Amino acid sequence: MQLSPSARRRGLLALLATTFLMYGGFFMVIPLVSVVYVEQLGFTVATVGLSLAMRQLLQQGLTLGGGMLADRIGVRLLIGVGVLVRAVGFVCLAYANTPGLLFLAMALSALGGALFDAPSRAAMATLTDETNRARFFSLNGVASGMGMTLGPLLGALLLRLNFQTVALAAAVCFTAICGVVLLMPPLKLAQDKQPIGYGLGLALHDRIFLTFTLLMTGYWFMWVQITLSLPLAAERLTGNSDAVGAIYALNAGLTVLFQYPILRFAERYLRPLPLLICGLVLMALGLGLVATATTVSMLAGCVVLFTLGTLLATPTQQSVTAALADKRALGSYFGVSSLALAFGGSLGNAAGGLMADAARANGQPALPWLTFAFVGLSSAIGMTLLAKALKRVSVM
Repeated sequence: MQLSPSARRRGLLALLATTFLMYGGFFMVIPLVSVVYVEQLGFTVATVGLSLAMRQLLQQGLTLGGGMLADRIGVRLLIGVGVLVRAVGFVCLAYANTPGLLFLAMALSALGGALFDAPSRAAMATLTDETNRARFFSLNGVASGMGMTLGPLLGALLLRLNFQTVALAAAVCFTAICGVVLLMPPLKLAQDKQPIGYGLGLALHDRIFLTFTLLMTGYWFMWVQITLSLPLAAERLTGNSDAVGAIYALNAGLTVLFQYPILRFAERYLRPLPLLICGLVLMALGLGLVATATTVSMLAGCVVLFTLGTLLATPTQQSVTAALADKRALGSYFGVSSLALAFGGSLGNAAGGLMADAARANGQPALPWLTFAFVGLSSAIGMTLLAKALKRVSVM
């Protein structure tokens, strides 16, 4: 797509601002859902975990449609509509005091995310190239880390008033994104007039890309524990919901400070796919060691190790996705890649909730954490085999 350097720069800055507001609004409220609904409203961990899993599965499954639409009609409209729908979902969450209303609020949040997720990531890939893509994705990680730092802290502060205030403040963040989106240049991702399902067909027949997407389910299985299992571990060790904000501040603070320099340093020695494998291993070790954590300090050490893994894996997996995608259908490819989050994330949330209840009932607190580590290490082994198959592709 022919855009002036200033237009590309404006679009990328708008995307960074959008990322900050999205992550700030999302992590302002979602990490508190498990604590509020389990510890204050008396819902079972399984119920809350299933609601989070449903949101993840519904959002990422429908993201296929968002990606295909982005290829045809552009990204600005889809992002704008999507953030407004998510804002409505968070308004509903503010008043959800039954399981049915909780699931409804999560469904609306999922629908909004399905509209803006793939278009946002495809726009980043379109506005960058091989020379600056990894750098931008690392900067995007800094923006998301800043949102993850401030969001939970503000959420914990507003929770002193009530949970309704937290959810409504998150809705305001997503509403504000509509104004930011107007700064982006118009982007139509498809370069030719193919049918709307053309890009999806390309992606679904790309065996290497599908294998990579399947292996990424292990990454997302681990990653979502930051919204369920780790907050519960922090709250139970301290008996204080403020610990949830502290865990997120540690995770996100490390991201803000070290995401860019660590990735730039690591890129001197390793290609994207080996970097991703290293990140998966560190994430798995961080989660597995939670099984031995008996103090807040030990838990914090596990979170540091887990976070170091995400610093390597999160931007790198986006770079690898863009490198493997057919440039004629970036939206569709990113939509298909969201299936990894759909299945891995939903399984991670559901398994995290179910195993937490089972571990509590059977007196086996290490079971969930060892399972998370096993899944992550299995994904890393699979990625290693894939890397060997792709060793002739220089970008890998």
